[in-house]
Amino acid sequence: MALSLQQLVSRLSFRQMQVFQAVYQQKGYRKAAEYLGLTQPAVSSQMRHLENALEQPLFEYIGRQLYCTEAGERVAVFIERLFGQMGELQSELNLLREALSGDLRLSIVSSSQTVVPYLLSSFLKEFPAVNVHIDVVNRTQALERLKLNIDDLVIMAMVPEGRSLSTLPFLDNELIPVINNQHPLNKQTQVSAKQFFAEPMLIRENGSGTRFAVEHHCQQHRLQIKPTMELSSNESIKHAVIAGLGVAILPRLSVIAELRTGQLKMLEIQDFPIRRSWCLVHPMGKYPSRVAQAFIDHVYERLEHIHSFFMNIELN
Repeated sequence: MALSLQQLVSRLSFRQMQVFQAVYQQKGYRKAAEYLGLTQPAVSSQMRHLENALEQPLFEYIGRQLYCTEAGERVAVFIERLFGQMGELQSELNLLREALSGDLRLSIVSSSQTVVPYLLSSFLKEFPAVNVHIDVVNRTQALERLKLNIDDLVIMAMVPEGRSLSTLPFLDNELIPVINNQHPLNKQTQVSAKQFFAEPMLIRENGSGTRFAVEHHCQQHRLQIKPTMELSSNESIKHAVIAGLGVAILPRLSVIAELRTGQLKMLEIQDFPIRRSWCLVHPMGKYPSRVAQAFIDHVYERLEHIHSFFMNIELN
């Protein structure tokens, strides 16, 4: 019984076709394996799967010589044409990438301000004709902007579940307890969470993602938090802690320099740091623009590099 197109497509893989082409061109399984950097059994296995999928023998041995069957010759012509068309498609897509221009509108939560410039630096080197517009907001404002479809993308952490949002986590954001170098807790070998939260606490405003994460953590661990001062940015909280106005929980990446110089100290407290991930977010029903999709692809392709880059910043 002849295979339907749907059956044929579901059975084939590009890897099988790549292996077939190598065997066809190299006129042998061993040479094809060397050419592809595979073992000969792996090549044989791929060919066996392809022949089973097509329900046709593609090669046969006559004596010790490998010959292509009539079906194999037809498959060879098809694969060469297909790979040629894929090469043309890749060239056309590369031209589109090189010509990419337009606006990229981002809303970013304030805690991500230390990270986003590094993402944009490599992106704009690749696409210098793109214009970037950034609004710095808190978590509540970010969610409202997502609801209203104001931006191309939103960069935030703690994306709520149950909403039709597409997310790409790209970097962990650790929230750590910090004090200044003159604080009495600095002299203690061990500090409990209860002791830490009994100190004058500096915290972000209502609607902030950092505050939401801290309050959620306190609820989970039955800790009482009594803020003594609200400030509208992590930067202002950092300087307030250095000035001795209280203690705080801040993103690690925002205080690396002060930890190195000794102006601030991170306390080792059970159940800390609080871990969450920054994400690229957009509504599922909203198809990203070419520029926005290029930025998503750029971040996705560099996930490993992004992690290692910021890990080195923390360690150095």
